[in-house]
Amino acid sequence: MSAPIGAPRLVGVGVGPGDPELVTVKGVRLLQQADAVVVPVMADAGPGRAEATVACYVAADRIVRAVFALDERDGLTARREQAWDDAGDVVLDLFARGANLVAFATIGDPNVYSTFTYVAATVQQRRGDVEVITVPGVTAMQDLAARSGTVLCEGREPLTLIPMTAGMDVVEAALAGPGTVVAYKGWRRHPELLAAIERHGRSGDVVVGSGLGLPDEQITRADRPPAGVSLPYLSTVLVPARRDRRGGKL
Repeated sequence: MSAPIGAPRLVGVGVGPGDPELVTVKGVRLLQQADAVVVPVMADAGPGRAEATVACYVAADRIVRAVFALDERDGLTARREQAWDDAGDVVLDLFARGANLVAFATIGDPNVYSTFTYVAATVQQRRGDVEVITVPGVTAMQDLAARSGTVLCEGREPLTLIPMTAGMDVVEAALAGPGTVVAYKGWRRHPELLAAIERHGRSGDVVVGSGLGLPDEQITRADRPPAGVSLPYLSTVLVPARRDRRGGKL
Protein backbone atom coordinates (compact mmCIF):
# COMPACT_ATOMS: atom_id res chain seq x y z
CA MET A 1 0.00 0.00 0.00
CA SER A 2 1.37 3.39 -0.96
CA ALA A 3 1.62 6.20 1.58
CA PRO A 4 -0.90 9.06 1.44
CA ILE A 5 0.12 12.04 -0.67
CA GLY A 6 1.96 14.51 1.52
CA ALA A 7 2.75 11.93 4.21
CA PRO A 8 5.97 12.58 6.13
CA ARG A 9 8.93 10.70 4.72
CA LEU A 10 12.00 9.27 6.37
CA VAL A 11 14.70 8.40 3.86
CA GLY A 12 17.77 6.37 4.72
CA VAL A 13 20.61 7.56 2.50
CA GLY A 14 23.70 5.44 2.09
CA VAL A 15 26.69 7.80 1.98
CA GLY A 16 29.41 5.24 1.30
CA PRO A 17 32.42 4.27 3.41
CA GLY A 18 34.04 7.71 3.69
CA ASP A 19 34.84 9.27 0.32
CA PRO A 20 32.25 12.03 -0.34
CA GLU A 21 32.54 11.44 -4.08
CA LEU A 22 30.98 8.00 -3.68
CA VAL A 23 27.55 9.34 -2.68
CA THR A 24 25.06 8.77 -5.51
CA VAL A 25 23.46 11.65 -7.40
CA LYS A 26 20.07 10.61 -5.99
CA GLY A 27 21.52 10.50 -2.48
CA VAL A 28 22.93 14.02 -2.77
CA ARG A 29 19.63 15.33 -4.14
CA LEU A 30 17.60 13.93 -1.24
CA LEU A 31 20.12 15.10 1.36
CA GLN A 32 19.82 18.61 -0.06
CA GLN A 33 16.03 18.48 -0.33
CA ALA A 34 15.49 17.20 3.22
CA ASP A 35 14.24 19.56 5.91
CA ALA A 36 16.86 18.03 8.21
CA VAL A 37 19.56 15.40 7.95
CA VAL A 38 20.11 13.18 10.99
CA VAL A 39 23.57 11.68 11.46
CA PRO A 40 24.53 8.99 14.00
CA VAL A 41 27.37 9.86 16.38
CA MET A 42 29.02 8.20 19.34
CA ALA A 43 28.56 9.80 22.74
CA ASP A 44 31.35 12.24 23.65
CA ALA A 45 32.87 11.92 20.18
CA GLY A 46 33.37 14.34 17.30
CA PRO A 47 31.82 14.08 13.83
CA GLY A 48 31.59 10.55 12.50
CA ARG A 49 32.07 9.37 8.94
CA ALA A 50 28.45 9.96 7.98
CA GLU A 51 28.46 13.53 9.28
CA ALA A 52 31.76 14.35 7.61
CA THR A 53 30.38 13.16 4.28
CA VAL A 54 27.04 14.93 4.65
CA ALA A 55 28.80 18.19 5.54
CA CYS A 56 30.22 18.27 2.01
CA TYR A 57 26.70 18.72 0.63
CA VAL A 58 24.48 20.12 3.41
CA ALA A 59 24.72 23.29 5.52
CA ALA A 60 25.68 22.70 9.14
CA ASP A 61 22.44 24.20 10.50
CA ARG A 62 20.42 21.41 8.81
CA ILE A 63 22.48 18.56 10.27
CA VAL A 64 21.10 17.00 13.47
CA ARG A 65 23.18 14.62 15.58
CA ALA A 66 21.66 11.54 17.19
CA VAL A 67 23.76 9.75 19.80
CA PHE A 68 23.79 6.17 18.70
CA ALA A 69 25.30 2.82 19.64
CA LEU A 70 27.19 2.06 16.44
CA ASP A 71 28.62 -1.34 17.30
CA GLU A 72 28.48 -4.32 19.60
CA ARG A 73 31.66 -3.65 21.54
CA ASP A 74 30.06 -3.08 24.93
CA GLY A 75 27.80 -6.12 24.66
CA LEU A 76 24.97 -4.31 26.46
CA THR A 77 21.83 -5.06 24.43
CA ALA A 78 19.50 -2.93 26.56
CA ARG A 79 21.80 0.07 26.24
CA ARG A 80 21.97 -0.29 22.48
CA GLU A 81 18.21 -0.64 22.13
CA GLN A 82 17.67 2.47 24.24
CA ALA A 83 20.04 4.36 21.94
CA TRP A 84 18.06 3.17 18.91
CA ASP A 85 14.81 4.41 20.47
CA ASP A 86 16.39 7.72 21.44
CA ALA A 87 17.60 8.22 17.86
CA GLY A 88 14.09 7.43 16.63
CA ASP A 89 12.74 10.07 18.99
CA VAL A 90 15.09 12.63 17.43
CA VAL A 91 13.48 11.90 14.05
CA LEU A 92 9.95 11.97 15.47
CA ASP A 93 10.62 15.33 17.13
CA LEU A 94 11.66 16.77 13.76
CA PHE A 95 8.37 15.62 12.24
CA ALA A 96 6.44 17.04 15.22
CA ARG A 97 8.10 20.41 14.61
CA GLY A 98 6.93 20.49 11.00
CA ALA A 99 9.51 18.61 8.94
CA ASN A 100 8.04 16.68 6.03
CA LEU A 101 11.20 15.03 4.68
CA VAL A 102 13.88 13.83 7.09
CA ALA A 103 17.01 12.11 5.82
CA PHE A 104 19.08 9.75 7.93
CA ALA A 105 22.62 9.39 6.64
CA THR A 106 24.28 6.06 7.18
CA ILE A 107 27.72 4.88 6.10
CA GLY A 108 27.71 2.19 3.44
CA ASP A 109 24.24 1.08 2.40
CA PRO A 110 21.09 1.55 4.53
CA ASN A 111 20.05 -2.08 4.02
CA VAL A 112 23.40 -3.71 4.84
CA TYR A 113 24.23 -3.88 8.57
CA SER A 114 23.01 -0.32 8.92
CA THR A 115 22.10 1.83 11.91
CA PHE A 116 19.15 3.10 9.87
CA THR A 117 17.05 -0.05 10.16
CA TYR A 118 16.76 0.32 13.95
CA VAL A 119 15.72 3.97 13.74
CA ALA A 120 13.17 3.25 11.02
CA ALA A 121 11.58 0.49 13.13
CA THR A 122 11.13 2.84 16.10
CA VAL A 123 9.68 5.61 13.94
CA GLN A 124 7.17 3.34 12.21
CA GLN A 125 6.08 1.75 15.50
CA ARG A 126 5.37 5.14 17.05
CA ARG A 127 4.02 6.96 14.03
CA GLY A 128 2.40 4.78 11.41
CA ASP A 129 1.84 7.47 8.79
CA VAL A 130 5.57 7.94 8.12
CA GLU A 131 6.74 6.55 4.79
CA VAL A 132 10.19 4.96 4.95
CA ILE A 133 12.34 4.73 1.83
CA THR A 134 16.02 4.03 1.22
CA VAL A 135 18.68 5.13 -1.24
CA PRO A 136 21.43 2.57 -1.80
CA GLY A 137 25.04 3.43 -1.10
CA VAL A 138 28.47 2.07 -1.97
CA THR A 139 29.59 -0.51 0.58
CA ALA A 140 33.04 -0.83 2.13
CA MET A 141 33.61 -4.14 0.38
CA GLN A 142 32.92 -2.55 -3.01
CA ASP A 143 35.20 0.39 -2.29
CA LEU A 144 38.01 -1.83 -0.99
CA ALA A 145 37.67 -4.13 -4.00
CA ALA A 146 37.98 -1.14 -6.35
CA ARG A 147 40.91 0.42 -4.47
CA SER A 148 42.83 -2.86 -4.30
CA GLY A 149 41.97 -4.21 -7.74
CA THR A 150 40.21 -7.25 -6.26
CA VAL A 151 37.45 -9.00 -8.22
CA LEU A 152 34.70 -9.97 -5.80
CA CYS A 153 32.96 -12.66 -7.85
CA GLU A 154 32.96 -14.23 -11.30
CA GLY A 155 30.72 -16.70 -13.09
CA ARG A 156 28.95 -18.97 -10.58
CA GLU A 157 31.06 -18.00 -7.58
CA PRO A 158 29.17 -17.15 -4.38
CA LEU A 159 29.94 -14.00 -2.42
CA THR A 160 29.60 -14.27 1.36
CA LEU A 161 29.49 -11.24 3.66
CA ILE A 162 29.97 -11.99 7.35
CA PRO A 163 30.14 -9.79 10.45
CA MET A 164 32.76 -11.25 12.76
CA THR A 165 30.22 -10.87 15.55
CA ALA A 166 28.39 -13.85 13.98
CA GLY A 167 31.06 -16.16 15.39
CA MET A 168 33.91 -18.25 14.06
CA ASP A 169 31.74 -21.24 13.09
CA VAL A 170 30.07 -19.11 10.41
CA VAL A 171 33.44 -17.80 9.24
CA GLU A 172 34.99 -21.28 9.07
CA ALA A 173 32.08 -22.59 6.99
CA ALA A 174 32.39 -19.74 4.51
CA LEU A 175 36.17 -20.13 4.18
CA ALA A 176 35.70 -23.83 3.43
CA GLY A 177 33.67 -22.91 0.35
CA PRO A 178 34.87 -21.79 -3.08
CA GLY A 179 33.74 -18.17 -3.21
CA THR A 180 34.96 -14.82 -1.98
CA VAL A 181 34.48 -14.16 1.73
CA VAL A 182 34.15 -10.63 3.09
CA ALA A 183 34.49 -10.03 6.83
CA TYR A 184 33.21 -6.89 8.59
CA LYS A 185 33.51 -5.78 12.21
CA GLY A 186 36.70 -7.67 12.93
CA TRP A 187 38.35 -5.48 15.56
CA ARG A 188 39.53 -7.82 18.35
CA ARG A 189 38.77 -10.95 16.33
CA HIS A 190 41.16 -10.23 13.48
CA PRO A 191 43.82 -12.63 14.84
CA GLU A 192 41.22 -15.44 14.89
CA LEU A 193 40.06 -14.57 11.39
CA LEU A 194 43.55 -14.48 9.94
CA ALA A 195 44.46 -17.74 11.63
CA ALA A 196 41.37 -19.36 10.09
CA ILE A 197 42.27 -17.98 6.67
CA GLU A 198 45.70 -19.58 6.97
CA ARG A 199 44.24 -22.94 8.09
CA HIS A 200 42.07 -23.03 4.98
CA GLY A 201 45.00 -22.22 2.72
CA ARG A 202 43.51 -18.92 1.56
CA SER A 203 46.06 -16.39 2.73
CA GLY A 204 47.68 -15.62 -0.63
CA ASP A 205 45.60 -12.65 -1.80
CA VAL A 206 43.91 -11.39 1.37
CA VAL A 207 43.21 -7.64 1.41
CA VAL A 208 42.74 -5.72 4.67
CA GLY A 209 41.34 -2.18 4.58
CA SER A 210 40.33 0.48 7.09
CA GLY A 211 39.57 4.21 6.99
CA LEU A 212 38.59 3.95 3.32
CA GLY A 213 38.49 7.36 1.66
CA LEU A 214 39.77 9.08 4.80
CA PRO A 215 43.18 10.60 5.60
CA ASP A 216 44.12 7.58 7.73
CA GLU A 217 43.21 5.04 5.06
CA GLN A 218 45.16 1.78 5.24
CA ILE A 219 45.02 -0.93 2.59
CA THR A 220 47.36 -3.90 2.76
CA ARG A 221 47.53 -7.06 0.67
CA ALA A 222 48.79 -9.59 3.15
CA ASP A 223 47.64 -12.51 5.25
CA ARG A 224 48.41 -10.59 8.44
CA PRO A 225 48.24 -6.87 9.35
CA PRO A 226 51.53 -5.10 10.10
CA ALA A 227 52.97 -5.94 13.51
CA GLY A 228 51.73 -3.68 16.29
CA VAL A 229 48.82 -2.28 14.24
CA SER A 230 45.41 -2.43 15.92
CA LEU A 231 42.72 -2.62 13.28
CA PRO A 232 39.61 -0.52 13.99
CA TYR A 233 36.12 -1.93 14.45
CA LEU A 234 35.03 -0.59 11.04
CA SER A 235 37.55 -2.50 8.95
CA THR A 236 37.07 -4.87 6.02
CA VAL A 237 38.83 -8.07 5.02
CA LEU A 238 38.51 -9.55 1.52
CA VAL A 239 39.39 -13.20 0.95
CA PRO A 240 39.14 -13.73 -2.84
CA ALA A 241 37.69 -16.88 -4.36
CA ARG A 242 39.94 -19.74 -5.38
CA ARG A 243 40.43 -19.37 -9.12
CA ASP A 244 42.42 -21.56 -11.47
CA ARG A 245 41.13 -20.08 -14.71
CA ARG A 246 39.29 -17.10 -16.14
CA GLY A 247 35.50 -16.97 -15.91
CA GLY A 248 34.79 -18.40 -12.48
CA LYS A 249 33.59 -21.75 -13.90
CA LEU A 250 30.89 -20.27 -16.10
